[in-house]
Amino acid sequence: MNSIPTVTKNLLIINVLCFFGGVVAMKYGIDLNDLLGLHFFMASDFNPAQLITYMFMHAGVLHLLFNMLWLYWFGQLFLSFFSAKHFRGVYILGGFCGGLLYMLAYNVFPYFSDSLYYSYLLGASASVLAIVVATAVREPDYPVHFMFIGTVRLKYVALFMVVTDLLFMTSGNAGGHIAHLGGALAGWWFASGLTRGHDATAWINRFIDW
Repeated sequence: MNSIPTVTKNLLIINVLCFFGGVVAMKYGIDLNDLLGLHFFMASDFNPAQLITYMFMHAGVLHLLFNMLWLYWFGQLFLSFFSAKHFRGVYILGGFCGGLLYMLAYNVFPYFSDSLYYSYLLGASASVLAIVVATAVREPDYPVHFMFIGTVRLKYVALFMVVTDLLFMTSGNAGGHIAHLGGALAGWWFASGLTRGHDATAWINRFIDW
């Protein structure tokens, strides 16, 4: 892991440790996913800290694996155009905005009323999508190489991911797809704002540095 940038390595390690910590805790009857996953804000299990903790928890090995692979791949690309502080800031901002949109949608749309008080959100997907979209806004025509597909411009990769989430908003993982869209909006907010001299992650990095 020596070739992996420190900020990427740290995020990968935190996510992996949280996952295996949850596995160990479950053996003792403690469900960390339930405790640290993001619940609806009017649910008895809701805690404001869950807006941060949920983005480091995962529902299973494959959920963790795919998110970490995307985080690594697109993290490398992101760091070609932005700083390490921006990377950690966008990760947190994307997860935070994804969590807020998730709770807002569950509060506003009657479709979700039956699952308000027992559903909870897990995973780094919103954070990862924020990183993908931010990079695509910065370098839309950057060529990305995929096995069996060939070379695709980055803007089309980001667009495909966003459209997929829109199409699956009424699926069994509707909350997750809504959160992904919140992450995508955060990535766009950061990258477009930075071109105008406004860094949407500045407050996050000031807090982390403190």
